[in-house]
Amino acid sequence: MERQERKPRSAKSPSPSEHQDVTPNPKVIETGKKLQEDIDHLVEEIDKALGENAVKENAAEFVKNNVQKGGE
Repeated sequence: MERQERKPRSAKSPSPSEHQDVTPNPKVIETGKKLQEDIDHLVEEIDKALGENAVKENAAEFVKNNVQKGGE
C-alpha cells in the first residue's frame, strides 16, 4: 500500500469579522444558568432515588467486575 505524505497546512489569516469584540448575550447566559440548575436538580433526584448506599455498592461492584486481573 502506498504511503501518503501529509502536506503542512498553511495558517489561515483571520477574517475581518474575527477581529471584532464579542459581547455575551444575556438571554443565552440566563438560559444556560437555568439549564444547569435543572440538570443539578435532576441529578439530586436520581441520587435520592438510588440512595447513597446503592450508588456506593454499585460503584464498588463495577470496579470489582471491571478491574483487570493479572495479565488479562
